[in-house]
Amino acid sequence: MKFSANLGFLWADRPLPDAIRAAKAAGFDAVECHWPFDVPAEEVSRALAETGMVMLGLNTRRGDLARKQNGLAALPDEEAAARAAIDEAVDYAAATGTRAVHVMAGFAEGAEAHAMFLANLTHAAARAAPHGITILIEPLNKYDAPGYFLTTTTQAAAIIEAVGAPNLKLMFDCYHVQLMEGDVTHKLASLKPIVGHIQFASVPDRGTPDHGELDYRHVFGAIAAEGYAMPLGAEYKPVGDTDATLDWLARMRKG
Repeated sequence: MKFSANLGFLWADRPLPDAIRAAKAAGFDAVECHWPFDVPAEEVSRALAETGMVMLGLNTRRGDLARKQNGLAALPDEEAAARAAIDEAVDYAAATGTRAVHVMAGFAEGAEAHAMFLANLTHAAARAAPHGITILIEPLNKYDAPGYFLTTTTQAAAIIEAVGAPNLKLMFDCYHVQLMEGDVTHKLASLKPIVGHIQFASVPDRGTPDHGELDYRHVFGAIAAEGYAMPLGAEYKPVGDTDATLDWLARMRKG
């Protein structure tokens, strides 16, 4: 198995270029992040080139944190801001060789929000296509993100089909899916054609993948059996120093 370190949570106490170097030293195969925009793209590119790492993905901005926004793309009154956030993220991804952009939907509901999300995703897919960048959407669970527009893989699959862009895919986060739907391995198998990235953490505490409701030895084995060969994203919240939480990495590589 190959693994990617999500630097939104892992080594989050370090500047992003240093976190990239730490992930390389720890034995990860790739990295991904949340919102890297305060770090010049040149610095990230330099760290990636130095380590030979690839950045798999980054997120669009959440929006106005003072208004507790958590994404903009499904908000009917934020179309201009959503498009600006998409363009910024795609440009940053292109500058750093990042392979995917997660377009965050935000807190919204109803038919108008659905139509806005589809329109913004159509824009995002068209904007990303010339760069070979994948656009991702991710269902979030109702406990961590109550009121978030996108909550299930069924909803996400319908949106992907409606947009019809070949570079629009599903970010399948085992943690969120287990909390909302369960049946993780069967859902992964049935959704394989539209899965663009897989993430994981223990359930329900979002910790290391060696305890909790999901047996990740079984989950990772099922993923491997489906022929999925891309690095899996470790997006868990470490307790204390990240390096002290990595015992699982060597164990999971052995299967």
